[in-house]
Amino acid sequence: MAVSGRPWRAAEYAFVVLVSFIVLQTLLVIMHEFIHSTVAWLLGHMKSPFGIVWGNPLTLTGWDEGVEYSRLFAAGHRHAAAVIGVSPLVAHAAIVAAGLKLMKAGRPENRWLFHVLYWFVTANFMELFAYITMASFVSGGDVGIFNRGLMVSPWLLFVGGSLAIAAGLKVLYGQVLPRVYALFACGNKSVEWMILLLTGCAIFLWGSGLRVAFYRYPDPQWLFGLIGVAAFCLTTVLYRPR
Repeated sequence: MAVSGRPWRAAEYAFVVLVSFIVLQTLLVIMHEFIHSTVAWLLGHMKSPFGIVWGNPLTLTGWDEGVEYSRLFAAGHRHAAAVIGVSPLVAHAAIVAAGLKLMKAGRPENRWLFHVLYWFVTANFMELFAYITMASFVSGGDVGIFNRGLMVSPWLLFVGGSLAIAAGLKVLYGQVLPRVYALFACGNKSVEWMILLLTGCAIFLWGSGLRVAFYRYPDPQWLFGLIGVAAFCLTTVLYRPR
């Protein structure tokens, strides 16, 4: 599919991106929950790694790894709970780091493999931003369980994790995104803007900012969703197509 030339090419590639992202997001959510359950099983705290609770792949609601964290804490296995809770985030970070390194190196041999890798890395960034930047101060959830299990301040992961995410985003936007433009926009500014906006929407709004704002309100935690809105606006201005 050539995407240079006429403005409607932006809509054409946007459709491909949306379909791809829905599929990749579904796979990512399943992977996330299975990492929880598999680590719990390996540590002897779950009968089977297949005991996850399936939810809605579009709204990202209703999913659960099936790990009984309350029982783990009651039995004094807080360190195991922390490892189980944080394990998918470690996997997301590893995928992002490896993906960025691959996309920066050499000339892509297959642009559609590059397309899949780019949007898979974007989806993993979405998870990291949602859990670390948005939910470090939530008492429950993966990060809350990690903080409680190791008895550390939520500021530790919030500050350290957010700085690491910012460094990764600088590589994604500054070095990788121009390669996506070259492969799929071919000088078409409409396509470049579409790729930029969809990237920002996925990372900062769809999986984090808007979701946190709507689902947490009226709890004061909803204000963390504004970080996502601010990050979306900032990256759009700083990395807008020239």
